[in-house]
Amino acid sequence: MKPFADLSRLTNPRNVVVVGASARSTSQGGRLYENLVDHSVLDGKVYAVNPSYHEINGARCWPTISALPEEVQIDVALVIVNAKLVLGVLHECVLRGVPFAIVMTSGFSETGESGSKMELEIAQLCESTGLRVYGPNCPGFVNVRDRIGMTFSPAFKDDLHGGRIGLATQGGGLGRNLLQGLSIGPGVGLWFSAGNEVDLEVPDFIAHMAQDPHIDVIGVLMEGVQDGRRLTAAFKLASDKGKPIVMLKIGHSEAGIKAAQSHTASVAGSAAVNSCVFRQFGVIEVNDLNELLAAVQLLSRGSVKPGKGLCIYTFSGGTAALAADIAGTAGLPMPRFTEVTQRGLKALLPDFAAIDNPVDTTADILRNQDAATQCLRLVSHDPNIGVVLLPIPMDYGEVTDRIAESIVAVARDASATLIPVWMSRRLGGGFQTLEKSGLTPFFSLTDAIRTLKAIWPVEGILKNTGTTSLAAEASENHLKGKALSEVTSKMILSEIGIKMPQSGLATSAEQAVEIQRTYSGRMVMKIVSSDIPHKTDAGGVRIGIKDEHEIRDAFSDILNAVKKHAPHARIDGVLVEAMLPRHGLEVLIGVHSDPAFGQILTFGLGGIFVEIFRDVTHRLLPITRSDARAMIREIQHAEILYGARGQGEYDLEALEEMLVKVSDFAYLKREKILELELNPVWVGYQGEGAFPLDALIIER
Repeated sequence: MKPFADLSRLTNPRNVVVVGASARSTSQGGRLYENLVDHSVLDGKVYAVNPSYHEINGARCWPTISALPEEVQIDVALVIVNAKLVLGVLHECVLRGVPFAIVMTSGFSETGESGSKMELEIAQLCESTGLRVYGPNCPGFVNVRDRIGMTFSPAFKDDLHGGRIGLATQGGGLGRNLLQGLSIGPGVGLWFSAGNEVDLEVPDFIAHMAQDPHIDVIGVLMEGVQDGRRLTAAFKLASDKGKPIVMLKIGHSEAGIKAAQSHTASVAGSAAVNSCVFRQFGVIEVNDLNELLAAVQLLSRGSVKPGKGLCIYTFSGGTAALAADIAGTAGLPMPRFTEVTQRGLKALLPDFAAIDNPVDTTADILRNQDAATQCLRLVSHDPNIGVVLLPIPMDYGEVTDRIAESIVAVARDASATLIPVWMSRRLGGGFQTLEKSGLTPFFSLTDAIRTLKAIWPVEGILKNTGTTSLAAEASENHLKGKALSEVTSKMILSEIGIKMPQSGLATSAEQAVEIQRTYSGRMVMKIVSSDIPHKTDAGGVRIGIKDEHEIRDAFSDILNAVKKHAPHARIDGVLVEAMLPRHGLEVLIGVHSDPAFGQILTFGLGGIFVEIFRDVTHRLLPITRSDARAMIREIQHAEILYGARGQGEYDLEALEEMLVKVSDFAYLKREKILELELNPVWVGYQGEGAFPLDALIIER
């Protein structure tokens, strides 16, 4: 895996050169130069390069980078020239020892084959020389915190509300939307807009911000994942540094991998895999720009601590009931207050107020501002409370002005996070007070609680502790794989300690009878052919066989049905296998190669209903025992495994062990295995174990 770049000279340069600087203020080169000279604060100097000028606004303009004074050390070259000239400029950067170049020019891979070829040449130059290129086709980089605008945007001079939020976006327009959305309250420190990512990528930017002591939370807007392993390594670095990441991933359609031979990849889907990998590494995924903005703002004020709950606090009974209903539907915990808090509220509030959670102080308390502030301070310091939601249903003029002032005062030293919700369209003085103080109000209860649910700590979502340093080769065409037969697949898996049902391979009816005589109970018979991965569809399965007569009939029927369905299939024989008890639960365990992340493990309900229910979850390989346990809990119908409606609990320990063994095997053989599927896996009650009833390995 390519190591992450040290971006310190990029983000805090001393001297920069603008290649393509212009005296025309309306041009991109002119605005870029103006942003750096007139609106930025640099320790060094801005040098202009353009052979068409001798000077720009009274400052000397140089014809080329190589013509600059030898003693000047350039940290960043900002390139905004015709696309066909870019490679030549970058070669000059190499010769001059410039470590970073930001290429803002368009006309590369977004235009077609010729542009892609130019990008490839830039990538090869970077690989062979060590030059690091940001872009091309990007609006540049903005260090809002230190007021450095390496961008041609005319809005830069007005977007200088610095703070401790970091942004990395694959998209300039939406990125600036986020930047401006954070222009009040917690501000942005660094904004990276990646462009075409010919060299430096979003993972490099995340990794840099994860290690920046002046960044507390990272917001990411992504359209596509280029290198999933580097991305997850950046996620892990941010997690290790205690920096939460909020992700808006564009593209939630299920246009995922279409597998011809296994169910695993066909039920995975690119969006589902993305979401599960994000969750695996502790990334908070949101659904729209407003939710991304709200989440990073809240997290910049501190994460919700595990074990804490939500308090709803308002002066309107109907609003309290509505908020509690929405929070309850979202599953947010609303604990009881301590006795100390309850006694304090009872002493301050009228007898008809509701002092449980949710709190309805009634409008009566609004006449006594000191008492109202004391009540809010009590609940915001209750040890059971992590967040206080403060719905304000209407603008009461001076009354709501005082409420806002009270919220701001209490928030300064509250142990809980205070979140106001301004529900009226009349934005009075109270709203302005809250916003200017950094307590930007939500406009709806639903939006507030949806965002809270996104950032709330979820029990069982565990961090990945497996290695992520090696990338698996992703397959572009599943048809190229070589499918092994069920017998061969089971034999390979049994060698790594996965237990299989008793069975034998028969090439004749007589052999089938002999195998059946060695086992007790009912049998299942299945065709064995690497050309027939889905045996049931071919008529190649018979179950519940109990005697010699049925064995002979089943053997004949299977061969006749298969020959009719697939006349050219190679037949190895018929597998005669002991049937396991009917009370077992059927699940699916599979591995497939995702184009972005490499090997993905899938777990869920199995058998013939896997494509109907699609109740599955995913993890990036390799996984740990904790990951396996979390996967089992994550599926929608997990309660079945824990003994729903009085049934016994299934053997989850055996299931966890099988998940880890499959993960270890597939990861160890990642250069050889394209797909692997155990479907169904029979899981018995506690102590009965777990056994694959069918197995399929597809080699590259």
